[in-house]
Amino acid sequence: MQSFWDISYVETVSFYVVAVISILLSLAVFELVTSYSNWEQIRKGNLSVAMATGGKVFGIANIFRFSIAHNDTVWQALQWSGLGLLLLLAAYFIFEFLTPHFKVDQQLEKDNRAVGLIAMCLSIGTSFVIGASIMV
Repeated sequence: MQSFWDISYVETVSFYVVAVISILLSLAVFELVTSYSNWEQIRKGNLSVAMATGGKVFGIANIFRFSIAHNDTVWQALQWSGLGLLLLLAAYFIFEFLTPHFKVDQQLEKDNRAVGLIAMCLSIGTSFVIGASIMV
């Protein structure tokens, strides 16, 4: 007889719950490091902030996708995803550092869609690189 945690449905729900909670916690961290309120800007219709935030959500979920695919337990997947999330956050700070002529946060708050698109692509692209490096 299978143990409770070996049942595929339970494992799927476990991975899902951990990923959703981690996405929410990660978005809260990103909210803390930006100079504006993401959700207030999105409520106002700021497409640039929406694209940047959507890219972060996609990036975080993509890291979890790789982590789940390459690990046997929820705990292992959570550990690798945690590292991946730190690297994704580092990419955000590197983006800000590599644009000395303007502040990314200020441009996003002003609804500069070019910056929003680049921010979204950076999060998504970086998540593929991070995910590809996740090991068992």
